[in-house]
Formats: sequence, C-alpha cells, structure tokens
Amino acid sequence: MTIKLTQAPKTPSRTFLDFPLALDLDNLKADIAILGIPYGLPYRPNEMANDQSLAPDAIRQGPSYVPYTLTSYDWDLGGYLLDGRDISVVDCGNVTADLNDHQEHYRRAELAARKILDSGATLITLGGDHGIPIPVMRALERDEQITLVHIDAHIDWRDEVNGVQEGYSSPIRRASEMDWFGSIIQIGIRANGSAREEEVNDARAYGADIITAYEMHDIGMEAVLDRIPNGGPYYLTIDADGVDPTIMPAVMAQAPGGLSWVQLHKLVHGLVRKGRVLGMDLVEIAPSYDHGHITITHAERLICNFIGACVRAGYYD
Repeated sequence: MTIKLTQAPKTPSRTFLDFPLALDLDNLKADIAILGIPYGLPYRPNEMANDQSLAPDAIRQGPSYVPYTLTSYDWDLGGYLLDGRDISVVDCGNVTADLNDHQEHYRRAELAARKILDSGATLITLGGDHGIPIPVMRALERDEQITLVHIDAHIDWRDEVNGVQEGYSSPIRRASEMDWFGSIIQIGIRANGSAREEEVNDARAYGADIITAYEMHDIGMEAVLDRIPNGGPYYLTIDADGVDPTIMPAVMAQAPGGLSWVQLHKLVHGLVRKGRVLGMDLVEIAPSYDHGHITITHAERLICNFIGACVRAGYYD
C-alpha cells in the first residue's frame, strides 16, 4: 500500500502566499519548499492534537497582503520578494499522520524532508511543537558538519520526558547525537523551563554556545553573528517563544525579554550571508493565544525575510 506522505492544507484551501501546491515529492522541482509538520510526539495522551498542530495552516491563512507581498516593493528586503528572478517556491502541504501510531508521522516527516532536501530545495518547515525538527534534522544527514543555530527561551536538552525521547524538550540533545551536526549556538535563552542543572551541564560539556537573552541584548546581534562559525552549512530552528512575547504572544510559555523584530531580522539576513542555510523551521505557535494576528503577521514576515535573503544571497543562481 502506498502511504500518502503529505496532504493539502485543510482550511480554506490556501497555500503559503498562494504558491503552487506540490504534493508529488518524488518529482519535486523547486528552489524553496514549505512543509507543514503539525504533530510532535506527545508526553501525555491529550497532547497529540494540541493547539500548536493548527499553526501550519494558521500561518498560511494569516492576514497577508497577497498578492501585494509578491508584487510590491518590500522594504525589509530592498526590493521584490523574489527580486524579479525566476525562483520556484512551492508549498508541499502537511505531513500526514496515523493517530494510532505516534511514531508514524515522524517517519513520514523524515521521508518527506529527505525527498525535499535531496531535490536540492531549501526547506522551510512549519510546526507543530519543537519536537518536529527532530525528523527534519535526521533528514539532513550528510558527510559535512552542519552548524545548528537555535532561537529559544529554553535549551531543549532533556533526554526524555515521561519516557518520550523525541518530544519538544529534546531536539537539541537529539541533534547533538547526530554526527552531521557540529557547533550548536543557542540564542535568547531565559526564564525557566524543563531544563535541570544536569541538562545545562550536558549542553556546556558538548560545547554549546549558550547566549542568554540578556547577553544578546548587551552585546548586540552583530556580535552574536560573529560567534557563529563562518561558511556554513547551517540549519536554523526557531521556537516562537524565543521571540519576545510583545510581538509573538501566541506561545504556551511566554517569557519576557526575547528577540525583538530588528534582532530577528539581523540574525536571518546575517546568517544567510555567512554561508548556505539548508533550511529553517518555525515552531511552537499556538494560534488561539494570538492577539490581533500579531504572531501570525510576524511569522509571515519572518518566512518572507528568509526567502528574500536566500534569493539575494545567490543560492539559486
């Protein structure tokens, strides 16, 4: 039996910025591909279909200025989104799930991500909770080492929670166990979360460069970028609670003092200029917690800035 890896967005059928829907991953021809992974691995039975599982479609259905986003001058980028170039951006829909087998959607997510990455496309993943980068990071397997850049209020180094080792508290520990990840830079860490002293010690023993939000604000984003090894390749994982809740309030664990929009803009554009970013994810948005579409608006702007930065870095020339 052939398993359907992805399906079209559910409501009311619109892709991100109305880019073409591409569900045939075996014959994918695109420069940039957007993939929704709604479900992580739950720690408790009622966490399977949580509010964050609605985020991929909420971002797609957000209050964007389509078609103006594609046809108007974008001051974040200094020109049109795709810079007048022949760049192919597609939306691959959402990874399907088997609610009777919580591991199955991770297997499908890894396979879908591998097909997209093997096609040569830059992958933009929409979560879902912070467990969903784990299958994506597995799909990034290669001979060269990848620098992992992590934006979050929390370090996510738990080995397990309630016996689950691939949930939203563990993606950075799981990445540290993959041979193709080298340097890990964690930015915006603050407040409290699931980490205990032993996880902090493990992260530091690995050599993770933990840049707290307070250090980040003191030294500035340019200095933070200087601490990221040059040349790439990179993978960027962004937990929405790493961003200040004044601009991304729709998260389950709000913590004052996160990245501002200007800092996020500098980080995305600066990282893309430093070397090839293989992909990024944006996770942990809980749409029902939003206010006046503030979170979704910033999410769309973030994705557009990443796309525009990759285009201008000459990734697809």
